[in-house]
Amino acid sequence: MSGLEINLVEHARPVSQRLPDEVGRALATSRIVEATPDPYLPGHWVLRASSKVGAVAVTVPGQEPVTLRIAPKVPIDRLFFLLGYSLDPLGWRDGEVEVAEHSELLPALAHAFERQVERALGRGLLQGYRTTDETGLVMRGRLRETEQIRRRFGVSLPVDITFDDFTTDITENQLLRSAVDRVLRMPGVPRAVRARLMRQRTRLADVTPLIRGRALPAWRPTRLNRRYHHALHLAWTILTGSSAEHSSGALHIDGFLFDMNKVFEDFVCIALREALLPYGGRGSLQARGVHLDEAAAIRMRPDFVWYSDQGAPLAVADAKYKAEKPEGYPEADLYQMLAYCTALGLAEGHLLYAKGSVPHAEHRVRHGAVTLHQHALDLAQPPDSLLAATHALAHRLAHGAGIRADITHGCHEPVGPCRRTPP
Repeated sequence: MSGLEINLVEHARPVSQRLPDEVGRALATSRIVEATPDPYLPGHWVLRASSKVGAVAVTVPGQEPVTLRIAPKVPIDRLFFLLGYSLDPLGWRDGEVEVAEHSELLPALAHAFERQVERALGRGLLQGYRTTDETGLVMRGRLRETEQIRRRFGVSLPVDITFDDFTTDITENQLLRSAVDRVLRMPGVPRAVRARLMRQRTRLADVTPLIRGRALPAWRPTRLNRRYHHALHLAWTILTGSSAEHSSGALHIDGFLFDMNKVFEDFVCIALREALLPYGGRGSLQARGVHLDEAAAIRMRPDFVWYSDQGAPLAVADAKYKAEKPEGYPEADLYQMLAYCTALGLAEGHLLYAKGSVPHAEHRVRHGAVTLHQHALDLAQPPDSLLAATHALAHRLAHGAGIRADITHGCHEPVGPCRRTPP
């Protein structure tokens, strides 16, 4: 795309850039980046990227388009690992995406998605049964008696019928069709990838696209749609991601963004849940039913709570993806975790940060029996090492709860007095 191109890095130092005021105000309003007028350079705006990464295009009639690209700090292939594992922890190795030579996020995403769609559709479109309600002059399927009486007042024709149609216009293909359309609208998709996506779009031409703004239809992994699984996981990410679509008068913003806060939170919680399976119990993401007060008026949503088979809370963790600061971890996170431990009746709480080379920190709360732990996960390390680190964290959570794994029998047993205080 011709025009002005701006390149930023998440949580990096702000840059001053000459921008039309309409574009600067649009970026500030959309909160894609932090944007403020430069007090020293008229016509310039100070831009700083936070945790959103990706690319957006801003167009104003009569002016050159502005393309804003925000690169993640972690390598592109590592970001795709985090996404893939969160979507399918059991199949991430087989579904590891190909990012080819692309060093930018959206070209890599477009390439990876097109390759997965090609693998899904290479043997033809999946077919299935879809229930259809319609009005016709020929009886087909089953008569909708209630509708016939209510709308036709006993008239025999036309008839309101319902039938099951064996077709390619099913949820799985609709998700792929809509995701292909979405990727084709993204700025910065390489020409070769765009051409291959157009061929996939032709294959899906007879499939009904989903209506933008409506909730996505649910799909369920089965043996029949196995070859679609990886493509559907990526399609779901594309369609539910932080799209940046906005129109205000003649100004238009279009693009795609990943929120690294959510990417990190999803990965940590899923990885902990999987790593704790040998210890028994169940892991709850964005746990509901947790309240701070006796009257249950103040709701709380910890990122991850591990419960015993009987429903008693065993451990709590919260994921915090934040830029490193010289003064260390924000104290507000500690207060929040202390509230979680108090509400759940736990003696230990764990804060998990996306940082590297930061030692484990432990804080014993005064006049209480609560210990707050702060851990750091280095996202730049290889996937196997990253998963090993989450397994070590899971072991620490289990040890604090007084539980050890029985790998052979898949059960758990206590290893001494539990440090958890009574709820």
